[in-house]
Amino acid sequence: MNVKESINRFFKQCKRVLRVSKKPDKEEFFNFSKVTALGIVIIGVIGFVIILISQLIGI
Repeated sequence: MNVKESINRFFKQCKRVLRVSKKPDKEEFFNFSKVTALGIVIIGVIGFVIILISQLIGI
């Protein structure tokens, strides 16, 4: 398979994905935002707890 065929196949796959994809509606976007915010908060709390424990232990 040469480079030209690889590029053509890649662009065909990209066009297919763009045809199938859709813009999220307001409710779906709000749900994604809530889940993302929740994940950020959970990761922040875990990091805070780890730092707090390391400060208490004296590492």
